[in-house]
Amino acid sequence: MPLWTGRFKKSLDKKTNDFNSSIPFDCRMAQQDIRGSVAHATMLGEIGIIEKSESEKIVKTLKEIAAELENGELSIDMTAEDIHTFVEGELTRRIGDSGKRLHTARSRNDQVALDLRLYLLDECEKLNESITELIRVIVKKAKENYDAVMPGYTHLQRAQPITFGHHLLAYANMLLRDLSRLADCKKRMAVSPLGSGALAGTTYPLNREYVAELLGLSGVTNNSLDGVSDRDYALELMSVLSIVMVHLSRFAEEVIAWCSWEFKFIELDDAFSTGSSIMPQKKNPDIAELVRGKSGRVFGDLMTLLTVMKGIPLAYNKDMQEDKEAVFDAVDTVLMCIDTFAPMLDTMTVIRENMRNAAAKGFINATDAADYLVYKGLPFRDAYKATGQLVALCIDKGLTLETLPIEEYKAVCSLFDEDVYEAIDLDNCVSKRTVKGGPSPKCVLQEAEAIEKLLS
Repeated sequence: MPLWTGRFKKSLDKKTNDFNSSIPFDCRMAQQDIRGSVAHATMLGEIGIIEKSESEKIVKTLKEIAAELENGELSIDMTAEDIHTFVEGELTRRIGDSGKRLHTARSRNDQVALDLRLYLLDECEKLNESITELIRVIVKKAKENYDAVMPGYTHLQRAQPITFGHHLLAYANMLLRDLSRLADCKKRMAVSPLGSGALAGTTYPLNREYVAELLGLSGVTNNSLDGVSDRDYALELMSVLSIVMVHLSRFAEEVIAWCSWEFKFIELDDAFSTGSSIMPQKKNPDIAELVRGKSGRVFGDLMTLLTVMKGIPLAYNKDMQEDKEAVFDAVDTVLMCIDTFAPMLDTMTVIRENMRNAAAKGFINATDAADYLVYKGLPFRDAYKATGQLVALCIDKGLTLETLPIEEYKAVCSLFDEDVYEAIDLDNCVSKRTVKGGPSPKCVLQEAEAIEKLLS
């Protein structure tokens, strides 16, 4: 039975009841709802708003309900209006009128605001673990390929030589920033709105800080209207998750390209590929494609809640019931994507020789040829022009900078000598890029070790 039936003479229409009900999705907050109620009941008993004996009975029974839900002995009644109604109803069924005292000095408005904060804090821990594990996998693969020379790209055109390890660690750094954003988001999430009541607080002398302390939260909300109507923490988390999905989607796009025959830099394990119903030769990167596609779903979840929140006045409005499905879906989707993406990367085969062959084409050592002239004393702009002439000459003759005769070099600029071939050797080009953050094998190993230390 709904908690608000006293004022009404008629039951809610069946279809309207189904439309109004939130238990199909807020049932996942059962444990958090009980945790909040345990803290609230404990505080009520401690300060004498209800008898200490009743408080203890409520707490004991709530913990029993939580345990039974956890081990499957008790199932949630999906005909209840919401998870708060179910828990309070089950409590009252077991201990009678004492259970009805639980809701003293509390509204469902501040109750659901607390439940959602607690639930998302728990989910943030899962997200932190999953993102951290993905970073570990990336770092592992980077260390395995710290000296694997490949072309770096701009505009999807071969640009300069780098290492595959260096390329991978770029994504590790993106994900490290995601962890930092997640940690920052949790700071604003970890405050208690309990005591805000429906919107105007309560006349009872509550100890809000004690409840927050019992729940492991850092403090309490400062304004009762804001306490029940704030969903910034959900929007902020969904913004973080959207950025995570941007990073995963970009990475997925590269994986898709790399395992194509046009690149063939990697091969995905059969466990993370699918075939075609008509073309027997196909091995499709469906997992990466799904991750790329699901980014739009998470962006859509963020836009859903932004749109819900943008025009509603203070304080609580029923529109805000739409927050949960959107944020739950965003969290679920990101966790699913990461937990699939990490083993896909971990099991992929890196085809180093194909990367090296691609690096040998496209004149990606042209900048190094120009730098060679700069070290000889030529201004960079003149060195740039001379090297451009060499590239054009190579294209006309079907040669590369490595195979172009020294006489041709000297005809363009007299500063060239035989040691130019050492300067434009791909391994040397990469190994000399030792500035912090560079792609040299030495830098890659240093960066990988620094990230491992940070994670540990």
